Amino acid sequence: MNHCVVTTNLLYCADNNTRGYPDGQSLPEVIMDEGIRLSDKYSHIFKDLLAAARNENVIDETNIYQEANPKILPFVDSMLEENLLPGSNLLGLDNIKNFLAQIEQGKHGLILCEHYSNFDLPFLHFMLRKFGGEDGKILADKLVAIAGMKLNEENQLISAWAEAFSRIIIYPSRSLASIKDPVKRAEEEARSRKINMASMRFLDQCRRRGQVIMVFPSGTRYRPGIPDTKRGVREIDSYLRLTDIFLPVSINGNCLRISEDDPKNMIHDRVCKDKVIFAAGSVIDCKTFRTGILDSLGDDYDGDKKQVVVDKIMEILEKQHNYYEEFR
Repeated sequence: MNHCVVTTNLLYCADNNTRGYPDGQSLPEVIMDEGIRLSDKYSHIFKDLLAAARNENVIDETNIYQEANPKILPFVDSMLEENLLPGSNLLGLDNIKNFLAQIEQGKHGLILCEHYSNFDLPFLHFMLRKFGGEDGKILADKLVAIAGMKLNEENQLISAWAEAFSRIIIYPSRSLASIKDPVKRAEEEARSRKINMASMRFLDQCRRRGQVIMVFPSGTRYRPGIPDTKRGVREIDSYLRLTDIFLPVSINGNCLRISEDDPKNMIHDRVCKDKVIFAAGSVIDCKTFRTGILDSLGDDYDGDKKQVVVDKIMEILEKQHNYYEEFR
């Protein structure tokens, strides 16, 4: 039996990739701008959401570690639940069990996850709790996400939603690259150094407490037609060097799509119903992984070795994504 929902101009069929879509399109091929603006769909909860938020909207080196605000999670969970189609699931539970067991034995763990929307972290946390059994609940409770300042500083509502999860705030290198004015750039470079040095200190503290760091290696959400947004940032290699094991997590399906008519305004992202599959791949030993790649390059290689390592991570995630698309 197919579970179908009519939304905007599309008919979503959860148990079949193509039926109900224009011209037999599959789920990833649907028009990106279909759906309802986030600001429109959830305007009725804004007052209560902001009242529950801590509203730490200006980031400096003193507030870059932000513990989860339990008052926010019920708002976020309700949003996710009403947009997930039947058949949505978390796969790779044996890999999650293995990963958690090694964390509890004292290893430092890292989750490297694909990134398509601002629902990705909320969905990972939700899926672990809903579909991951006891191991999933324990792992969700240990998660600390690396998050760019934009989530806190650009929009008060987006910042409030982000408070549902524990985060270490960083100043992303991509943000500096976009600053053209030399005076402003110098000011922001100094600010970024302070913030990111403080972030590394908190990162170490979280590891020592047995928490699990979650990072989006692309550093930004993927935008169709812009392949650079799916390329990993070289800084991820530093996380690998400081970590024992990592868990690759792929995402198939997307309930919060970047708006084509206003892509820079996160509050105008489009909310859509979709069948979403999160999948955990095999646990990978960081040292073995890096050493194998670097040894294969040879002594004469003079390119960016860090980027080569991160490119391989993205290849793993892409292969995993393509494999699990069959489950949708």
